[in-house]
Amino acid sequence: MENEKLQLIPKIENYMQYEIEMLIKLPRTEKFSIGTEMKICLYKMLENVMLFNKISKKSKEKQLEYIDLLNKIDTYLNIQRIYLRIMCKNKWIDEKKFKISMEKIYEIGKILGGLMKYYAKKNAK
Repeated sequence: MENEKLQLIPKIENYMQYEIEMLIKLPRTEKFSIGTEMKICLYKMLENVMLFNKISKKSKEKQLEYIDLLNKIDTYLNIQRIYLRIMCKNKWIDEKKFKISMEKIYEIGKILGGLMKYYAKKNAK
């Protein structure tokens, strides 16, 4: 499970870099509205990933904290999916960028899902 935790940070860094480069190219009016909201969401997600990575896993309370942080990260990913759909529908980003972004989110989501299952199972014991 430690391996999945280690994979999460570089995947998120890669995804964030891609998104920020994409947001820079948004039309000016959208760059400062939905672009700003997307960036805030990205940074909050990163903050929660870093907290998740720092928590020690000794007590059962910490296991619950792990699950809570993973749920927050997942929520931020879902919000980003919605922002991306809006950007694509309004033609602020092209279909290719949309698909690449969704693939990156999917990869991160798979890792999160595995971590959630692991900690939920561990918490049930």
